[in-house]
Amino acid sequence: MTLRGFCDFYENLYIGESVKNPKLVKWKLKHGAGQLFIYVITASECKDNQLEIQHCGFLKQKYYLRHRAYVYGICGSYNEALDTIVKITQESVMAGMDGDLIRYLDSVRGK
Repeated sequence: MTLRGFCDFYENLYIGESVKNPKLVKWKLKHGAGQLFIYVITASECKDNQLEIQHCGFLKQKYYLRHRAYVYGICGSYNEALDTIVKITQESVMAGMDGDLIRYLDSVRGK
């Protein structure tokens, strides 16, 4: 079995304003390189939850080599990640999918 990295990325990835070089950040996340001030918005592993904010250090665990995280957003701070989730929530409300963020993000990806 080949290992293909620690995470996969959403097609329309949400990138925070404070992230200076998104391509490099994505490469580092995919390959498990350390980054100090990067937070990711991922799909929750609990069935009842929607999205989670995690420090990118959590993605370096060996668990994520076999069970890759699906990253919807990359942000430079926890507060910026909260703002990004608020933005996603507002977009889902405008699309008529109140409170169902994962379904909204999947429907946008399908377009």
